[in-house]
Amino acid sequence: MRKTLLLGFALVLTLSSQAQWKPAGDKIKTKWAEQVNPKNVLPEYPRPLMERSQWMNLNGEWEYAVRPVGATEPTTFDGNILVPFAIESSLSGVQKEVGEKNELWYKRVFTVPTAWKGKEVMLNFGAVDWKADVFVNDILIGSHKGGYTPFSFNITPYLNGKNLQKLVVRVWDSTDKGFQPRGKQTSNPEGIWYTSVTGIWQTVWIEPVAAAHITAVKAIPDIDHNVMNVTTATSCDCSSGIVSVQLLDKGKVVASAKGVQNQELRLVVSDPVLWSPSNPYLYDMKVSLTKGGKILDEVKSYTAFRKISAQRDSKGIMRMFLNNKPVFQYGPLDQGWWPDGLYTAPTDDALAFDIQKTKDFGFNMIRKHVKVEPARWYYHCDRLGIMVWQDMPSGDMGNSWQPHVYGGGTDKQRSAESIENYKQEWKEIMDFGMSNPCIVTWVPFNEAWGQFDTENVSAWTKAYDPSRLVNPASGGNYRMCGDMLDLHNYPNPSMYLFDPQRINVLGEYGGLGLPVEGHLWWNKRNWGYVQFKNGSEVTAEYVKLAGELRDLVSKGFSAGVYTQTTDVEGEVNGLMTYDRKVIKIDEAAVKAANQSVIDALTE
Repeated sequence: MRKTLLLGFALVLTLSSQAQWKPAGDKIKTKWAEQVNPKNVLPEYPRPLMERSQWMNLNGEWEYAVRPVGATEPTTFDGNILVPFAIESSLSGVQKEVGEKNELWYKRVFTVPTAWKGKEVMLNFGAVDWKADVFVNDILIGSHKGGYTPFSFNITPYLNGKNLQKLVVRVWDSTDKGFQPRGKQTSNPEGIWYTSVTGIWQTVWIEPVAAAHITAVKAIPDIDHNVMNVTTATSCDCSSGIVSVQLLDKGKVVASAKGVQNQELRLVVSDPVLWSPSNPYLYDMKVSLTKGGKILDEVKSYTAFRKISAQRDSKGIMRMFLNNKPVFQYGPLDQGWWPDGLYTAPTDDALAFDIQKTKDFGFNMIRKHVKVEPARWYYHCDRLGIMVWQDMPSGDMGNSWQPHVYGGGTDKQRSAESIENYKQEWKEIMDFGMSNPCIVTWVPFNEAWGQFDTENVSAWTKAYDPSRLVNPASGGNYRMCGDMLDLHNYPNPSMYLFDPQRINVLGEYGGLGLPVEGHLWWNKRNWGYVQFKNGSEVTAEYVKLAGELRDLVSKGFSAGVYTQTTDVEGEVNGLMTYDRKVIKIDEAAVKAANQSVIDALTE
């Protein structure tokens, strides 16, 4: 009785403290920061490609503590942190650095709904950066390495049969002191390098499932044969279980198929509507697992019919084709950072905002730069109609530009552990995004940052997902592999190399800087490739550079990436300010210029 009272008192204290949460620090924030409610943080179901009707969000205030590496679980904690915002962020309510010599501990209690009795309970994490150890009721139930991908545990055996369950997560992240993929994170932010991100930064949730349940659904279209190929994985070797897949168009079943787990099912749709940026048409999908006629598990999903390929146009130039037609892919370099949430957008509306503005600006593509977004970001790209180049977050950056050999001299070499980790995280990232129609290109390396064994990494990537293009190294060491030769040049577009056997793209250019007073991250010198005094100057230069790019389309460029969507910390070369409150350019003029570049390939 006494223990129950103490637990209840602790819960009351936790709830009362929620009212006291507020963003930390005094740096600029987006308008969505004011909409963050600690009792209802990011309430949307976090996995649109495999959605279950029953679930419980564990976002909100948890206890946290920062302790030296190797310490035991704290008996007292340092305060509360708002999950899922990284501890270094303002929206966490903490804004504290952790570093490689410390570990970050999280703790909370939760109750499993009584309606879930007889079900297995899955604990799901959207992403935790970087190494996470998970304890349920003081039992270490599992670990995960990798800061960008989801992972799950069946926690049913570790529930205590009582009302309150204890959940503890221990996180270690050495950021730039280790080999792990980290993108632009650094322990010393300056120039193009940003604040480190440690810990839980995507939604945490639990959901009930049957002992035999669906664990993954992969859908790959084949528009040349009007087929959607669907493969479903389950939690066990259910040889007597049947996987059923239905494809629905506006609620009407247009194709269905049945089979066993891990068998590719072929769903044929006569004359399917094709997905494109101008018509982002999605089909709903229902996937179920049955045994003896009884439904064990059922999830909702969606998919689209679209094809991305490398082909020669009528002039014999290698181009990117969408749905068997040449298309010039044009979009911004999108870093996906937020002044208030760092890696995490304050709300789902905020997450969708950057994508919608990219469409408004007249772009048809986004290069997601050395970061992986939450699943809902890709869902918004799918439904709004924007093609995505997905970068592998860079790490172990000891390499330099070496045209013929990796490393050499005093250059740092990747260890066997580092190589194995890269391959594991890249595979998980590809598995994560494999079924999103928006993703059309995989980018394993950026600008030689940690680039290694390029030919084999590129070949593996293509073999693992032959349905997409592979850009082996955007602006990096040029090796004869993959589908593209990708050049970077600032500020002007330039075609200083050309490969007649592959697609030629301009993976980065622009970087026109404009600091806007009152919307800056810091007061010290802000950074841009070139600086301007007002939006009119930036717009005029943008239109000029777009014209130069247009002239290079006929000479062989098939894509362009402008740096960048928004300012990020010290970088002020965004089309919008970091807080998204000021659009720096004349939107109509930029849209017209962008459309002119895209149309250059179809004229």
